[in-house]
Amino acid sequence: MAHTPKLTDGETVIVDTRTHWKAILWPAIVLIVTLAAATYLTTLVGNKYARWVVWIIAVGVLVVWSVKPFLEWLTATYTITTKRLITREGLIARRGHDIPLLRISDVAYDMGPIDRMLGCGTLVISDASTHGQVELHDIPDVEQVQHQLMDLLGGLHSDSGRNDDA
Repeated sequence: MAHTPKLTDGETVIVDTRTHWKAILWPAIVLIVTLAAATYLTTLVGNKYARWVVWIIAVGVLVVWSVKPFLEWLTATYTITTKRLITREGLIARRGHDIPLLRISDVAYDMGPIDRMLGCGTLVISDASTHGQVELHDIPDVEQVQHQLMDLLGGLHSDSGRNDDA
């Protein structure tokens, strides 16, 4: 499961996840194809220096199109707590965004045909900020996450509108 960020007093985690494994499917395919191609080309080339060139190119391809996307997937987390939506990403330079749940006005999801087969989708969160919308792509069980968030928001918005002094 994803790494849970530091919580405030009275805050509990409702959903803690990362991007669906679909996000690293193409990098995995690139890894396999690149290793197979480099191995095959190495057997064709008799020159030691040409073999080094093949493997240097292969490593470059792997770093850019396999390792980097995998590390981005590994370090991106999405957490919904009883008080806020927390997004975190980055291995060396870390970026984070917190949206208080009380500022969220709408939560929707979008699932294409492949997303439906894999059980993931895009969570679209509208808030009262200048950003307007936040899209979280490839969220596992996006429909369930949307329902959980809407249930949580329904409780928060009805509690905030209630006047206990009356």
